[in-house]
Amino acid sequence: MAGIVGVHGIGKYNYYVAAGNSATGAAEAMRLKWDRYLHAALGGESRDYFSEVAYFSHLLHDGQPEQGPQAFAALPAPAQQVLVDWARNLNVGERFTGALKMFTGWLLTRLDSRSAAFASLFAPEVAAYLTDPARRVRCQEAVRDAIRKHSPRVVIAHSLGSVVAYETLWANPDLEVELLLTLGSPLGMRNVVFERLLPAPINGLGRRPTGVKRWVNIADKDDIAAIPADLHGSFTGVDVEEQVNLDWIDFHTAEKYLGCPALDPHLRPFLP
Repeated sequence: MAGIVGVHGIGKYNYYVAAGNSATGAAEAMRLKWDRYLHAALGGESRDYFSEVAYFSHLLHDGQPEQGPQAFAALPAPAQQVLVDWARNLNVGERFTGALKMFTGWLLTRLDSRSAAFASLFAPEVAAYLTDPARRVRCQEAVRDAIRKHSPRVVIAHSLGSVVAYETLWANPDLEVELLLTLGSPLGMRNVVFERLLPAPINGLGRRPTGVKRWVNIADKDDIAAIPADLHGSFTGVDVEEQVNLDWIDFHTAEKYLGCPALDPHLRPFLP
């Protein structure tokens, strides 16, 4: 079976570099890994689950991104703003009124190492996607082309990939998918993602893309990207919400989500 298209999340630029600056090579390396991860959840005979993992991380970078504390000092203003608004979703810095650079320096003293490492990847990539129209379109084109090429029954979108997939499916209503499975999605994150979505939410609600028959959202209870974990309050057309407990340290990776037993009942109907 190869009836699934994946859409990756943040922090995947290293695949591009390892593949000799090849998006095709990066996509294939990710597909092989995602097949192994999903097999952990579904078991049985090893097989090809994914037709392709749509790859776009290279479109959001001008070079190898810095990680860790030093990355915050170099963040451009849009990424700093994303960081501020994300932190406020965590109730960190709720009353802080200083300048962005002052805030990001102060924030370092409040975040644990896992959150700081996550933020150093999350803020620049989300900002690049949401504030640069040309990059946004190119990312959507990569996802559109993968879906159009393979005509999958299922799209599995992780992290920022759920935002790209959501907007791509809306922008291309001819793309029909039987199941959209979002994992660790920040789609409902206020002041960071939700209000910037295209199409814009109407009366405070987004909607399931018209070409999607069924939408399942799965989020770890400690995932600091999936805020809020439950999308029902922000979107109509979410058929199933599941909150899982993956790992208090490894709370957001595709490996943990794709290996989660919660996926089995949703994907089993699409297996031969």
